[in-house]
Amino acid sequence: MEAIAHKYHFSLRDPIKKIPEHALNIILYGSDEMFKVKSDPHSSAYNYSLSFEGIVNFLIRQNDEAVSPSMTKWIDEFMNEKTCPECSGSRLKKESQYFKIGSKSISGLAGMDITELKNWFNDIEKVLDEKRNTIAKEIIKEIRKRIQFLIDVGLDYITLDRGTQTLSGGEAQRIRLATQIGSQLVNVLYILDEPSIGLHQRDNSKLIRALQSLRDLGNSVIVVEHDKEMILAADYVIDMGPAAGVHGGEVVKTGTPADFIGNKEITKSGLAAIAPISLTSQYLSGQTTIPVPLLRRKGNGKFFSIKGAKGNNLKNLNVDFPLGKFICITGVSGSGKSTLINETLYPIFSKYFYRSHHKPLPYLSIEGLEHLDKVIDVDQSPIGRTPRSNPATYTGVFSEVRNLFTQLPESKIRGYKPGRFSFNVKGGRCETCQGAGVRTIEMNFLPDVYVQCETCGGKRYNRETLEVRFKGKSISDVLNMSIDEAVNFFENIPNIIMKIRSLKSVGLGYITLGQSSVTLSGGEAQRVKLAAELSKRDTGKTLYILDEPTTGLHFEDIRMLLEVLNKLADSGNTVLVIEHNMDVIKVADHIIDLGPEGGEKGGSIVCEGSPEEISKRNNSYTAKYLKKELANESIAKN
Repeated sequence: MEAIAHKYHFSLRDPIKKIPEHALNIILYGSDEMFKVKSDPHSSAYNYSLSFEGIVNFLIRQNDEAVSPSMTKWIDEFMNEKTCPECSGSRLKKESQYFKIGSKSISGLAGMDITELKNWFNDIEKVLDEKRNTIAKEIIKEIRKRIQFLIDVGLDYITLDRGTQTLSGGEAQRIRLATQIGSQLVNVLYILDEPSIGLHQRDNSKLIRALQSLRDLGNSVIVVEHDKEMILAADYVIDMGPAAGVHGGEVVKTGTPADFIGNKEITKSGLAAIAPISLTSQYLSGQTTIPVPLLRRKGNGKFFSIKGAKGNNLKNLNVDFPLGKFICITGVSGSGKSTLINETLYPIFSKYFYRSHHKPLPYLSIEGLEHLDKVIDVDQSPIGRTPRSNPATYTGVFSEVRNLFTQLPESKIRGYKPGRFSFNVKGGRCETCQGAGVRTIEMNFLPDVYVQCETCGGKRYNRETLEVRFKGKSISDVLNMSIDEAVNFFENIPNIIMKIRSLKSVGLGYITLGQSSVTLSGGEAQRVKLAAELSKRDTGKTLYILDEPTTGLHFEDIRMLLEVLNKLADSGNTVLVIEHNMDVIKVADHIIDLGPEGGEKGGSIVCEGSPEEISKRNNSYTAKYLKKELANESIAKN
């Protein structure tokens, strides 16, 4: 860079506008020409350097070769996707666009949403002459069938040319399901893990019909699911439990949905100690419920407002968000919820509070940011990507535990510092596994395999470190404690117990402090993040954003999650949740319902207000199901 500056007579401290255009192009895109470089800054002698790669070319190469998520994330800050000016995003060259049926090229058809495409193919015979209709008859028949399969699984709002990296996990799973329905195979066992992820109740009904059609062809369908509607639509239910983690792993109850609804669980008799109680049965039968709050929060009277949001399918939205409330963003799949919150609002807040480079989708203005002091996005991404990361390190409680062990008489005699009890630095850790407790075996073309370290037996530390004990427990024993055990063990240590209790309060009493992050589910990771926030000093001016936090959660887990979210809102914070689950929607203070449909027919505000106000609306799919949920709640109370 200095050599380029020397050759083109500018300083690296000069503003960009003062750098000659040719020199700026070299800095950004590189050059094959040679540049004089001083071998010694104190010498007047120059050597000739090799050609300069250029910043842009460097970033592109790093992006292609990036092996770590942090490097990829860093490079992404300098990149934005733009529509190709040559093909206008069609991916095809100009000559390929000349071939048309009616007025539509193949890219024109691929850019339609599935509903539009179905309507176009319904009228295609009118476009073709008799000869072409004869030739295309069987092809059109197959295309129509495949389009209908996508509609049947609730994907009528997507376009055929949509990039796979933009699909959610639930959308990708349903596309594969549509493919299987179209194959018309029989005597096949299908296994689906939470196919209802990201689905509105309206679309969920379509998915259930699609699964039933697979069954009716002569196949067997096994679904791992928490959705009430899907459980009730099953032919046979197997309930695992009775609780989670070490307290689970048993078949608690089996039978038809009627068996689960009809038989009330005995909870206060001696039989309960013999036969495990099925929490699923209790919720399905209405014996246990998530209650609607008696009073809705009034908020603090302040708002933040976004004007002119028009990213993706949003229709120039103006939205007011009341602060100090529990807010739910609802709407059918593809209605624009994630576009509004995750791709527009969150990047705005992140840039305002943390100087993030993440660029929000187009909007005109935003007001009310001064009423908040920070924004926290609590998602279901892993808390770490290696066996070293765990709930203790993520929440910060492990630092307090290490300080405690440092204060023990044995540690002081030996001169041990906190680093001695860290498994990330040399000294006290096992060097064979470098403190991981496991050794990684790299498998070509397969995921890595982890095996227990043969030197330390999975304890992470060397013998000398393990000799230091608190209440008879070594640092390794502490990491292997469940949260429930740790609450009792550290009950008299304020700095530690506060953070451990926050993990217990979000329903994670069954996991261990040192449990590897790679073994935690998305729901568990999200609750660890919530626990970390709960243990921090509360300002009452924080915005919490959660995108479908009920993914992978049982009814009982949802109840505990709602207790935490309500606790945050009760402290004056604002909780903003994108959700389809009626148990969450019915307890919200304020609902903003987007739609009315998905894709291009979405992106508008259908209605907003309290759950009671929304349930009276006739133009909202959410209102239809919410009205039913509130009515059921009223019947249960009476």
